[in-house]
Amino acid sequence: MNDLDLILQAAREAGELALAAREGGLKIWSKEGGSPVTDADLAVDTLLKTELGAERPGYGWLSEETVDDPARLTTTRQFVVDPIDGTAAFMKGKPWFAVSIAVVENGQPVAGVVHAPALNETYAATVDGPATLNGVIIEPSATQSLEGSAMLGDAKMFAHPAWREPWPDMRIESRNSIAYRMCLVAAGTFDAAIALSPKSEWDVAAADLICRRAGAWLSDHKGRDFAYNRPVPLVPSLVCANRALAPLILSRVGHIELP
Repeated sequence: MNDLDLILQAAREAGELALAAREGGLKIWSKEGGSPVTDADLAVDTLLKTELGAERPGYGWLSEETVDDPARLTTTRQFVVDPIDGTAAFMKGKPWFAVSIAVVENGQPVAGVVHAPALNETYAATVDGPATLNGVIIEPSATQSLEGSAMLGDAKMFAHPAWREPWPDMRIESRNSIAYRMCLVAAGTFDAAIALSPKSEWDVAAADLICRRAGAWLSDHKGRDFAYNRPVPLVPSLVCANRALAPLILSRVGHIELP
């Protein structure tokens, strides 16, 4: 079984487990730092680590819900996993959460799956193939103007008075899962997604490949590419957009110096 088929199968099993756990009632608490976690997050993490590790024992492991083992830095390939991306939506019974699994080699994803089980949506890509949604090839929108575009992000951020140039009228919505937001841009459902705060590698690695293979733009707010399996697994910010809108967005946000 190749890596893509392996992580597709694992993501679907993980999605079924997550939905069943939510239906049965969740135990919820706060992690250090205040972000929520559920017993389902941990159960899905255990399932994925066990199944993927059994099939690829030589691969490193980086996951939101596993204590980081620096041994991953010495491996040739790694699984980069968010068992349930969008835990806040998951807890509240909303559908906008996803299982995100990437296989990373030499700092870049070579296979990626983002599976939203409550929506029956499975996004996937390999480094040498197309990006797909439920097996159908996807591509970004053709929108060429920010005016009237469909944007995923924080409405309060866009309305902040400190911008050098006010943002035009846009349809601004939010989705808890970062990976799912990126896939919505890759599929042309939304035109762009912006986040001006650090994101973890497991939030973006799988969707990174899906976006790039679909033909979307992905970088930090200064236009820099991402690399994965780093000692500190964070990216500073996120700009995900179709190719026409990306330079318009970067021209507005590139001057910002984030802490």
